[in-house]
Amino acid sequence: MGILEGKIAVVTGAASGIGLAAAARLAAEGASVFLTGRRKAELDAAAASIGPSATAVPGDIAEPADLDRLYDMVRARGQGLDVLFANAGVGSFAPLEQATEEQYEQTFGINVRGTWMTVQKALPLFNEGGSVILNASIRAADGWENFGLYSASKAAIRSLARTWANELKGRGIRVNTVSPGAIDTPAIDLTVGEERAAAFKTELAAGVPLGRLGRPEEVAAAVAFLASAESSFILGTNLDVDGGELQF
Repeated sequence: MGILEGKIAVVTGAASGIGLAAAARLAAEGASVFLTGRRKAELDAAAASIGPSATAVPGDIAEPADLDRLYDMVRARGQGLDVLFANAGVGSFAPLEQATEEQYEQTFGINVRGTWMTVQKALPLFNEGGSVILNASIRAADGWENFGLYSASKAAIRSLARTWANELKGRGIRVNTVSPGAIDTPAIDLTVGEERAAAFKTELAAGVPLGRLGRPEEVAAAVAFLASAESSFILGTNLDVDGGELQF
């Protein structure tokens, strides 16, 4: 029996990378998982790869109507909600001198406003003892050059998590964040382009004390821990999954 047997979970940004790995791990631990993301074909394939315990609900967390449709499906299951991994986010290199209003609006509209709405709209469904995990980033703390908008949006996520942990503790809902470091996901190719991806990954790995990029499954393991009763005395904290990058 898994550590999430019988639980209901939602994972946003679940079509690939960390989101897909987390959804698969939560399902392997016994949860029924609702996956959401903007790319329907990829999301359907992701749910199919997990099996009958996964339900794909295409949608954009920046669109309130899409979130309402997602949670209507969770509500229809009739078991409430136990775990929310608010993973969906975007990022692009945008140095201060070149960053545009469009990049600002997209980054904060999805990463901050979208996450805020994702959690807020989930609250009526949450069972006592539930767990909210927000996907932040070590970039919120390290001042990575040319990544200011993304880093600031993830710093906002860390701040929201601390506040929400305090606000929701009376309902028995724990809020924590996981902060991945350099993880080998398709997002790297999307951010820097396929022609630069291999060289960029080599550069990233050189900055990790363990000497390699992380795997999405390693972040998923941290998410499963924070989702379960095994982390029952952990509240408002941040778990870095970065191969020691912030420690040295």
